[in-house]
Amino acid sequence: MHAVTSTAGAPKAAAYRDLNTQLRGILAGERNALANAANMSALLFQALPDLNWAGFYFLQGGELVLGPFQGKVACVRIALGRGVCGTAARELRTIVVPDVHLFPGHIACDSASRSEIVVPLVRAGRLLGVLDLDSPQLARFDTDDSFGLAAAVDLLLQGSDPFPFAG
Repeated sequence: MHAVTSTAGAPKAAAYRDLNTQLRGILAGERNALANAANMSALLFQALPDLNWAGFYFLQGGELVLGPFQGKVACVRIALGRGVCGTAARELRTIVVPDVHLFPGHIACDSASRSEIVVPLVRAGRLLGVLDLDSPQLARFDTDDSFGLAAAVDLLLQGSDPFPFAG
């Protein structure tokens, strides 16, 4: 069992260094992609301040399907190109949304969400899914979050066997 250290109050660059150190410890010795994604979503939800949802959607049959997460019950399927998750997946790029109510086609799974960041999971040029974080705070996410979460996603992909349920 791993104790999670909150990153609240730390400068974001330092917070993500600490978070990714914790993630390396959690991933050490475990290669199961589903188990690692579940633990990563729990770590993010516990360690990062001001989140109301943290989790994964995996590409299956041409759409994003809900994976491990922490937070309220979520939308189960998202079409590529729809909402923040579907757009990030289709464009294979991280999207930071300071105010989700201003994002065309935003999917409101939790009405308390005000900002969002979505990081695609790409291995060998192939989309596997996305990491999605929501916050009840406007403009919660920025470039530091983009870089820190991209590093976390890289650790997950490198530390896990291929995702048999994605693709």
